Amino acid sequence: MEPPDPRNLIPPGRTAQFTAFVGGVLILAVLVSAGPLRSLAGTLPELPVAFWAMAVLAVACDARPFVPPGRRQSSAVFPSTCFTFAILLGWGLGPAVAVQAVAVLVSGLRLGYAPWRTAFNAGQYACALAAAYAVTRLGPGGVFDGGPLAWTDIAAIGGAGLAWLVVNYSLVTAAVRLRFGERWWPSAWHGLPFELLSTGSLLLLAPVLVTAARASAALVPLVLVPLFAVYRMARLTVEQHQLTLLDPLTGLANRKALLAEVSEQLHRHAERRARGEPDARLALLLIDLDRFKNVNDALGHEVGDRLLVEVSARLTDVVEPPDLVARLGGDEFAIVMTRLADVAQARALAGQVVQVLAEPVPLDGLPLDVGGSIGIALYPEHGEDFATLMRHADVAMYDAKHRNDTVAVYTAESDHNSAERLGLLADLRRALEARSAGRPGEEEGPAAPAVRGGDGAMLPAVPPASTGPAGVASAEAVAHERPGHRWWSRYRGRPPVAAHDDELLNRIVTGADPILRRAAQSAESPVPDEAWDRPVRPGEPPEPAGDVGEIMMYYQPQIAIATGELVGVEALLRWRHPRRGMVDPEELIRVAEQSAVMRLLTRRVVDDVMEQLAKWSAAGLRLRAAVNVSVRDLHTGEIADQIADRLARHGLAPDRLQLEITEGALMADPRRVLTTITRLHRIGVGIALDDFGTGYSSLQHLRRLPLSEVKVDRSFVLGMVDDADDAAIVRSTIELAKALGLRVVAEGVEDERSWRMLHAAGCDAAQGWFYARPMPAEELVAWMARYRPLRPLGGHDDADLPTR
Repeated sequence: MEPPDPRNLIPPGRTAQFTAFVGGVLILAVLVSAGPLRSLAGTLPELPVAFWAMAVLAVACDARPFVPPGRRQSSAVFPSTCFTFAILLGWGLGPAVAVQAVAVLVSGLRLGYAPWRTAFNAGQYACALAAAYAVTRLGPGGVFDGGPLAWTDIAAIGGAGLAWLVVNYSLVTAAVRLRFGERWWPSAWHGLPFELLSTGSLLLLAPVLVTAARASAALVPLVLVPLFAVYRMARLTVEQHQLTLLDPLTGLANRKALLAEVSEQLHRHAERRARGEPDARLALLLIDLDRFKNVNDALGHEVGDRLLVEVSARLTDVVEPPDLVARLGGDEFAIVMTRLADVAQARALAGQVVQVLAEPVPLDGLPLDVGGSIGIALYPEHGEDFATLMRHADVAMYDAKHRNDTVAVYTAESDHNSAERLGLLADLRRALEARSAGRPGEEEGPAAPAVRGGDGAMLPAVPPASTGPAGVASAEAVAHERPGHRWWSRYRGRPPVAAHDDELLNRIVTGADPILRRAAQSAESPVPDEAWDRPVRPGEPPEPAGDVGEIMMYYQPQIAIATGELVGVEALLRWRHPRRGMVDPEELIRVAEQSAVMRLLTRRVVDDVMEQLAKWSAAGLRLRAAVNVSVRDLHTGEIADQIADRLARHGLAPDRLQLEITEGALMADPRRVLTTITRLHRIGVGIALDDFGTGYSSLQHLRRLPLSEVKVDRSFVLGMVDDADDAAIVRSTIELAKALGLRVVAEGVEDERSWRMLHAAGCDAAQGWFYARPMPAEELVAWMARYRPLRPLGGHDDADLPTR
């Protein structure tokens, strides 16, 4: 059973106002046409044959009006408009209203209109004809009285046609507004071009028709030829418009149609939401086929196109009207779900889509497996316009891909390109470019001493709040730093310090942090510590454009476990933003790696570390610095040229620098990464495999790569005291590296027992809060002056290693 035509229904809650409007139109129609219709009874026998020919053609043509095709049909085109307007010009208002009423009745029966809708259409046409007739009466007399037409007559005809269009279209648009609650102007503007083209053409044909009828009634039927031309023009125009909204391959709606559909549905759902209706949510589902590129590459684009057609057919079988399926291009599809109560309904449909996509598609006897990843964005929770919903659905879809899942709903945590992060990226670029502008030219020689590197703050040494077994500082970490970070920004220390209400504790933390201490002691513009770390509040005025904070390098000592000697440092990036406080290093690198800012950041870190090594060398300190590099740097290979240039410029030996790479970077593109690493090895720069044990092909990397060092991931070191499995992993890693002739460094050494266990296992070096926290270069020099080497007592067998 077909659903009823929505135009025959009146939405609940609008009956009273809409009925009053329809009643008002009908009353107005009766008032303006009652007199002319009464006089028609006496003049009806005197009307010429031409009138009767036009009347018959008007009724006959409206028995088959032109209804535009498409999912959302526009107003139908009624050919009777041409004949009734001609009758109005030739014989007055009464005959025109009478013929129009009969034509409306016939077309209403033919199209299945409700009685109230047929009555309203008759009333709207009567009002439009009355307005047109009033304009013709403004002239000096009858338009067609048998004499020649003056310019005033031509103006009266044009004005009458315009009046007919304005009154008729205004009444229809107002009725739609009252019934469906759509915004008046966008709805009216959207349908106006078609109305001007179709109905306007019929009205302009009417003066020609009445002129021909004055000459001979036999000429009246000839108007069917241009009328058919108008009919075809309207149909072709609509079909052409329809084609612009369809994907030529699958026949589904395209992106333009999706935009129009979502925009329209957002207006309707906003009104449902305002009325408190439970089904006021809308979901946008974005679908990306997982293995479509493999099909295109292996079997060709023709097979890929056939696959897309089959996928589109499956999607249309799952999605029922009024929901819409669209193809956005390539292997991306979208589904618009309307009138939802919660996200569970969208998830249910997404589950059905996943099931139909999981079934192999047989093409030429070959079953093709094409799964899909689906991202869901919900109105109003995840956006209130098409662009926002589309972007958030895209974020959710890629989140599903990264998690090897099939369906994901948008969450702000997975949005790595949010407005806040984009602002952070822009500030980072400005900070790096401002620093680059302050340097001498790259080719002119080393940076000037006035340009601060890691030790540019020139901070005085401050006694530690407490000392550990090695007699080194054990104050809390820099605010907002967290363990487990990747790349050079990773935090090698303890969990972040919670804010305390006790003023004494806050003063202790401030004294242990040189950045906080410098901010608190600044005489020029004192700023409280909490102002550095407070979050950005909505509506808060932005900071001055030039204030983007300070980027600096911190260094964490690496200690030889057996002798307690300082053998090197690891360089870690820090950025204190004027509004965000200490930026989360993990978030900073994740944002930077997605853009060209990564190149600027790498150049800055390498330059600062090289400059600092040169300063230490000039002061008689021979240290090796380890720098983490990103996947993007290893792919381009530019970093090898930069390091070679900086080593020569500062006169440093290559073994003073060591690069740390992760197994994740190797897995991204092993061939290009291996090429870059080989170049660096030939220069003489040491290569360390960072976070060993957390990847997927560690043994292969140890065999193939020119490594000098392996770093045991802190996640194993932190748990080795209490977890026998972690202890076994650490012990096995050390034994394997030793067998291959590699040095072993343990990260995250936090207490004495872990230190002793690593010594017992034969680990070469360690870094962590047991020895020292990351610190600026000048503070590192002060720490070295205080540090006394700590050596384990006894041999390798005196530690109590946990066993199963």
